[in-house]
Amino acid sequence: MAKLENIIEALYLHEDPSAVAVLEEVGTNCEAEKVRKLTARALVKRNTYDSLKLVISSRGKGVNDLNSEVAMATIDEIIGITDKTQIMNVINDTINSNPDNDIRENAMSIRTLIEMSA
Repeated sequence: MAKLENIIEALYLHEDPSAVAVLEEVGTNCEAEKVRKLTARALVKRNTYDSLKLVISSRGKGVNDLNSEVAMATIDEIIGITDKTQIMNVINDTINSNPDNDIRENAMSIRTLIEMSA
């Protein structure tokens, strides 16, 4: 598992935006909860609009993962972000435009958690 953690870490640090697509394709779609958890955390640490959108606005990924451990690890990582500008942009866009009511409700809950933790 250490090699996998190193690969995910390298993708998180890689400046090329295509690294987000690789993390989505390989990590967030993996059956193993540990891999999805590591991937979601890496996407949050990347702190770009596209990476954060994956963990906030996508069904079954990040905060919307059916595994509570993956979802909570993602939320913990989000709360720990120092500069919350991008995450708030993604949350607001999700609340205003995502057609899935469950995803919009999760985004509203995360916004409340961020506001309470400030």
